[in-house]
Amino acid sequence: MRVINQKEITAKIKKAVIDANHFLPYDVISAIKKAANKEKNKLAKTCLYKIIENAKKAKKGIFPLCQDTGLVVVFIEQGDNVKINGDIYAAINEGIKEGYSEGFLRKSTADPLTRQNLNTNTPAIIHYDIAKGSLLKISLLIKGAGSENKSAVKMLTPADGKEGIIEFVIDTVKKAGASACPPYIIGVGIGGNLEIAPYLAKKALLRKINDTNRDRELSLLEKVLLKKINSLKIGAFGFGGDTTALAVKIEMQPCHIASLPVAVNIQCHSARHKVINI
Repeated sequence: MRVINQKEITAKIKKAVIDANHFLPYDVISAIKKAANKEKNKLAKTCLYKIIENAKKAKKGIFPLCQDTGLVVVFIEQGDNVKINGDIYAAINEGIKEGYSEGFLRKSTADPLTRQNLNTNTPAIIHYDIAKGSLLKISLLIKGAGSENKSAVKMLTPADGKEGIIEFVIDTVKKAGASACPPYIIGVGIGGNLEIAPYLAKKALLRKINDTNRDRELSLLEKVLLKKINSLKIGAFGFGGDTTALAVKIEMQPCHIASLPVAVNIQCHSARHKVINI
C-alpha cells in the first residue's frame, strides 16, 4: 500500500494551478497554429496569431493567459493501492487557495445569492473515482465563466436519435456565438442521466485535440459535428472564417431506455488543463 501525504498533494496542486494559468498546452497551440496557417479570412487569421502571441507572453509567468483565471474543476483517480495520509479534499482546496494567492491569480468564487467574493477561489469542483493500481492521478481543468455560461444540457427522447443530438449541439454553439471566445473545443456528453451527461461533457475536454475516439461511431460523429460547427462561420472571436472550433470530443455511457440525456460543454480557446501523477 502506497501512502501519500496530504502536504505533498497541496504542494503539487499549488504549482499546477499557477502553471495551468500561464502555459497553454502544446496540443492546443499546435491546433491554433495549424488553423491560422489554413485560415483564408484575414481578420480571423490575425486573431488566431494574436492568441499564439498571447500564449508566448503568458509563458513568462507574469500575466496569466486570461484575466478570468477560472473555477478549478478536479478529476481524481485514486489507485486502490493508494492511501492518503490526511484529507485529499482539504489538500486540493488548500493548494488552490495558496496557488491563486501566491500566483496573483484572480479569485472568482462567490456566494451565489449575495455575490460576495470568497477570496480563496475555493471550493473546487471535485470528481472522485477509484482506479486499479498504485497511482494517484489528479487532472485539473481551469474553467472560465464566459464559456461555462454558454454550456447546456437537454433531456432528449430516444426518438430524437443522432439527428437530435447533432441539432442540439449545433444550436448550443449558435447561441454561444462569439461570446464564449472562439475558437472552441466542444465537449459532448451522451447518456447517463441528468447529472452524468454534463460530467461526461466536461471530462471530454481533458482529451488531447488530435486524439481519436476509440469508438468508431463516436469518432465519425465528432468529425461530422466539427465540420457542421465550422460551417457556421462564427470564426475566431466572431470575425468569421473556418475556425469556429478546433475539436469536438464526445464521451458516452449507457442511459435509461426511455431517455437520451445530452450535454454540451463549451471550452474557449484558452483551454487550460494540467495532469498530476503522484
